[in-house]
Amino acid sequence: MIKVLENPFYYLENFHRVLAWISERYDDLLTADERHFLTTFPTLPQPSRALFVRMVMRKGTVFRASKLVYAEIGSTHEAARPLAELRFIEEDPQLGLDALFDLLQKPEIAKVFKLATHVKHLRKAEQLEALREEYDAERRFSGWYANSGDHVYRNLTQELCDRLRLIFFGNYYQDWTDFVLSDLGIYQYEKVEFSPAARGFRSRRDIDDFLAIHQCHERFAEGEDVAVVIADLPPCAPDNEWLRSRRNKLLFTIAQHVEKQADWPAAYALYADCDYPGARARAIRVLEKNQQPREAFDLLQTAMQAPESEAERQQLLRMAPRLARKLGHAKPPPVTLAQAERIDLNLPPPQEDYYVEFVVRDHLHSDDAPVYYVENSLMNSLFGLLCWDAVFSPIPGAFFHPYHRGPADLHSADFLRRRAQQFAEAFTQLDSDAYRATIRANYAAKFGIQSPFLYWEAISEELLEMALDCIPPLHLKRAFERILLDIKSNRSGFPDLIQFWPAERRYNMIEVKGPGDRLQDNQLRWIEYCAAHQMPISVCYLQWAA
Repeated sequence: MIKVLENPFYYLENFHRVLAWISERYDDLLTADERHFLTTFPTLPQPSRALFVRMVMRKGTVFRASKLVYAEIGSTHEAARPLAELRFIEEDPQLGLDALFDLLQKPEIAKVFKLATHVKHLRKAEQLEALREEYDAERRFSGWYANSGDHVYRNLTQELCDRLRLIFFGNYYQDWTDFVLSDLGIYQYEKVEFSPAARGFRSRRDIDDFLAIHQCHERFAEGEDVAVVIADLPPCAPDNEWLRSRRNKLLFTIAQHVEKQADWPAAYALYADCDYPGARARAIRVLEKNQQPREAFDLLQTAMQAPESEAERQQLLRMAPRLARKLGHAKPPPVTLAQAERIDLNLPPPQEDYYVEFVVRDHLHSDDAPVYYVENSLMNSLFGLLCWDAVFSPIPGAFFHPYHRGPADLHSADFLRRRAQQFAEAFTQLDSDAYRATIRANYAAKFGIQSPFLYWEAISEELLEMALDCIPPLHLKRAFERILLDIKSNRSGFPDLIQFWPAERRYNMIEVKGPGDRLQDNQLRWIEYCAAHQMPISVCYLQWAA
């Protein structure tokens, strides 16, 4: 059952908390209009402030008063008046046909436009198209619908409030619902000590660059010409690795789009100007597609001297023989990779809907050797439990508000370097039995708290104890070392299943492939790593019996 928040103005209190937080920590970075809003908004009557926050939390910027009815606010029209006087909202705004259709129901559309019978029965979108040519000018809502008995308001400060939300969270994927979910206890966050001066943005340029990159991303997603979008991308400050990474990610996405259009020179130029992971390998591939094998091979040779990651090395090894053949070079010597054990199963097809992983799990399972479906959940969770204190260390800049799921610099190049001592202390516990007590204690004390590594719903006490009893600490250390080597890439690709033999204190990881399935690159990398470090791993190929 969902808890009911006792304070009817809980959302307003949360909004004020954000404004106070920003005032205390970011005042020197704010624009005049942001500062004016922060000082003026608290002076409004409570119903007006509550109505405004209700608007901010809803989708869109134009609302009918009849859709803004809240018991704690009372008269919507009375609450709106002070907001309109300050130009925070606009009453009876100018609306185009599309905006009007978003507000009206089909019976109202028929009444406003006096639709003929054959048009009344069309879908709303078809009615809109039928009327578009005749009604191409904007009018106020009262001009469209004179006797509606309703009021319409436009929020004129939604963009400003979105900027304030960005300044508070440091991202756009968190929003006002995070407060509500936290108040309800649905989301719990680790309490990390950080200084009053801690903040996500160091300068106004950081904020403006983030906004510009976000707007360019939106414009690209809407189909705007890529050359125009790229021209508006800001050159991020050289000392801001976080924003530079966001910019390069967008460049990489645009380059992929251009590559799909077979514009090889433009795609190559974008990849070559981008240091996002995978860009160099794509640049080599684009050169090859553009019939430039010599240039592609030369770039590949340079990349092979210092691969940026295991993923790039894997791609380079795949391309090298093909490019060598095109240039008439001797075939490179094959690279011998450690292999997993192979399991072949031929089973009758299930009678109902199924997942092949569950079919194999149920077939292999026995009381003496239970099998669990874990995929990425188990190893990541064991890592997160052992290294909880390291992950949530109060490193400067890593945490700057109370709603962090994990450190802001989780994917930065110096994440491990900044916490080297904390991770070393956690890993040292694997040299004795100390790790078991730490994992158990954090499981009990932190259960349900948000973490970038924990899959609470998938990790039962039974599974946890089985893993601690059957997986040697050396194998845990090897898995954890690889996760830390490239957190973004190496948190995925783990085998689907794990089987335990408690009496023998051993285990086996099993990747399942159904008919026609093949191993993905990140799975191949984990298989090679585990096999090379004598960590038991198998690939099960399932076929259906005729």
